[in-house]
Amino acid sequence: MQVLTRTPFASGAAAQRRAIRACVSRQPRAARARLAVSCVAQPRDVAASRAGAPEATTPLERAAMALAVGAGPLLLGAGGAWAEEGHSLLKGTTAALVHPVVMGGLFLATGYAGWLGWQWRRTRTIGDDIKALKAQLPKAPAGEEAAPPAPPALAAQIAALEKERKELVGGGYRDRHFNVGSLLLGGGVLIAVEGCLNTWTRTGKLFPGPHLFAGAGIVVLWALAAALVPAMQKGNDNARSAHIALNVLNLALFAWQVPTGLEIVGKVFEFTTFP
Repeated sequence: MQVLTRTPFASGAAAQRRAIRACVSRQPRAARARLAVSCVAQPRDVAASRAGAPEATTPLERAAMALAVGAGPLLLGAGGAWAEEGHSLLKGTTAALVHPVVMGGLFLATGYAGWLGWQWRRTRTIGDDIKALKAQLPKAPAGEEAAPPAPPALAAQIAALEKERKELVGGGYRDRHFNVGSLLLGGGVLIAVEGCLNTWTRTGKLFPGPHLFAGAGIVVLWALAAALVPAMQKGNDNARSAHIALNVLNLALFAWQVPTGLEIVGKVFEFTTFP
């Protein structure tokens, strides 16, 4: 059998066809079909580089490619099963409990955020209280530099308020209130939408009722309270009062919603299974 050599790259389709026919004609008839594929024209520089170049892939790469090729059909065949399993997980008890568990934590966080906000308000206003008490201190008589000593009760009250102000300033209530409020706004809206999506995934529909409407109202109150923050930062007392009123209403609506939420949790345990 003659040894085939790779035909240098020839310009034009006709030259390539002639090179292939010449290569095939030199072989026995039985071997032509088998060897014709080897007579593909290649550029001279590519053929030279392949002759002395090492294998392009490392053993680790070849093993990874073999694993991918072998596992491909298995993965493709299991895709439908995995999708079905994932869909069943979304319909299970575990996924259904995400909303009530997180909302329970957000309910507690709402009360905590209110306490932090009140502490920050106290930090801002305690200076006015101290100033009002100091205005009651005895004034120095005309022509004298030293003022009479302050009444012990008044002096003790002023000292107590100054100590309280120092502790309030050290508590960092402004930043803590802002951080918890941001968590309530972002996490609350996210979990509220998640609850609706989970209900639709499990049942194919939503159930208009007190729990759904109260939840929508809570989300709206969160947004309205957050919208007042820029005005509050500019010192607008009306915005601060409205912010407090909206959040008090929010907490009350949240508390009223808890019993209806517990009823839904009971239905989840009744009509779903773990996981």
